[in-house]
Amino acid sequence: MSVIRVALLQLSTSTAIGENLRSGLAACREARAKGADIALLPEVWSHGYALPNADDASAAEAWRQTALSEESEFVRAYRDLAAETGLAIGLTFLEAHPSGPRNFLALIDGSGEIVLRYAKVHTCAFTNERLIAPGKGFDVATLETDKGPLEVGAMICHDRENPESARILAIKGAELVLVPNACLFEEHRVAQMKTRAFENMIALAMTNYPVSHPEGNGHSLGIVPMAFSPGGEKNGQGETRETLILEAGEEPGIYYCDFDLDEIRAYRENAIWGPHARRPAAYAELLTEPTTPDFDLEKLIH
Repeated sequence: MSVIRVALLQLSTSTAIGENLRSGLAACREARAKGADIALLPEVWSHGYALPNADDASAAEAWRQTALSEESEFVRAYRDLAAETGLAIGLTFLEAHPSGPRNFLALIDGSGEIVLRYAKVHTCAFTNERLIAPGKGFDVATLETDKGPLEVGAMICHDRENPESARILAIKGAELVLVPNACLFEEHRVAQMKTRAFENMIALAMTNYPVSHPEGNGHSLGIVPMAFSPGGEKNGQGETRETLILEAGEEPGIYYCDFDLDEIRAYRENAIWGPHARRPAAYAELLTEPTTPDFDLEKLIH
């Protein structure tokens, strides 16, 4: 049995990059000591997902100056730790980029190399996150682990609200999708995540901020795609299974979920879901530019 253990680092945070560096490194060490193969931090860990008032020009500019490069001490320290311990780390930070700061995930492998670079595509332009430059696409990388190679992709927070994100990753062969998050999670978003896993036959690991964070309430998740058990099929499917293998509480902590890759791969080979039955010729409308409505966010939420 080939089992990948993912540590969901649902940690309290600071707006100070140095403090987040120290606490994140300590959590990664603890996760590796407890058998984790991959550790995943929540969204924009470097700043604790702290955004300035986008209408305050001086505050916005000061915030832009805190964006980090891959050569920064912050990123370098996590790469060094990965190389030292063999732990793969899903590191999130505000990335310095020519198009503007980006909401970024760097997947670092056990040798300290960055094997996947992903910038959030579906930025929340209806909030102060409009200061963040969106990414241009979704990629999948091969992560070499002690359990063998694993195809990994990423979505960041609002990306998972859009079904195209997970579908593209599935088309590109993702087996596990990492989802750094910073929002309030409840039953509808849990159901949404379960649907993304089910319809695309992918496993999902989501790390959120704990309830102590203004943009978080915990509930980090581990989800597998196996919605039906093998054997005893009725009308082409087996008995219904629960796909949610982990839902954390609201408090800070490190939460572990184990993904059985042999089981996931066997299911993917023998189930009808995923991108196999697509009819792209019928999807032309998906390629049209959206019309962005003007709305009052407070009224929409409340």
